[in-house]
Amino acid sequence: MSTIAARPDPESDPRVRAVFDDIRATRKSDFINAFWRYIAFDAELLERTWAEAKAVMATPSALDPLTKELVYIAVSVTNGCSYCVHSHTAAARARGMTDAQHADLLRVIALAAKTNQLATGLQVPVDPAFDLGAGA
Repeated sequence: MSTIAARPDPESDPRVRAVFDDIRATRKSDFINAFWRYIAFDAELLERTWAEAKAVMATPSALDPLTKELVYIAVSVTNGCSYCVHSHTAAARARGMTDAQHADLLRVIALAAKTNQLATGLQVPVDPAFDLGAGA
């Protein structure tokens, strides 16, 4: 259950409507998902968050769109964000993620979680070869 009520008509605020229109144009879809509708309770928060999301996820960069979605899924699984796991898995599938890639991604996430916990529990020191600052 949400900690706030979704605004019944968030687009009555012109700032919110402008962001929603940009989301629609950027995604080439009329669908505005719940995350954006819920954070629309604060127009400034919505504007800043969308600007950052658009810059990172929708702007061409060194990572292709599917890779960005896979990373987002991995971080969302690690952070326990069910909403983001669902929405970014759907986005990854829309960008071509196959069932085999999804299974492989989950294996990598599970292995990373296990080895991270082992390294943290054992407090394994970082190898000097991995510490770029060690030679400085």
